[in-house]
Amino acid sequence: MKWIFAFTTALLLASCTRTVYVVRHAEKAVLSDSLPNMSKTDPPLSEAGKVRAIVLRELLKKKHIQHIYSTNYIRTFYTADPLSKAIGVNIQAYADVDSLVNVVKNQKGNILIVGHSNTVDDIVNKLTGTTNVAGDLKDTEYDNLFVIKFRGRKAMFEKRKYGYPSNP
Repeated sequence: MKWIFAFTTALLLASCTRTVYVVRHAEKAVLSDSLPNMSKTDPPLSEAGKVRAIVLRELLKKKHIQHIYSTNYIRTFYTADPLSKAIGVNIQAYADVDSLVNVVKNQKGNILIVGHSNTVDDIVNKLTGTTNVAGDLKDTEYDNLFVIKFRGRKAMFEKRKYGYPSNP
């Protein structure tokens, strides 16, 4: 009888577990003579960024992602797009970090959030309720994968790297 209780408890705990993955958008293209019409405020991904987006897809495609969030910028959208297409989950745009965090805290299922160097720290810290990322990411940092595992309301944080190392 004890093993049935233990099994049921373990099953319930596993069903309450969900993971939120937070990344900065992949490398962005640099304004040049070959891209004279590129927007300075909304550049696309560079070739390295396109590769990083594919690496992210390969890393997360079997992680049962049910929700994908991106800001409404080309570089964030195209960072999430390969995964979105591979798993058939639409990308949902967000504009406000606080509103996003409130939605994510109350949402079921695994989630990918793609942000910016100046918002990733806010997203991670507000989701975990503590300072895990000390401040804005460096302009050259693209290889961080912040993983937040929730068991009920308890958040466990882990910082990982993915893809080719960014320039320090």
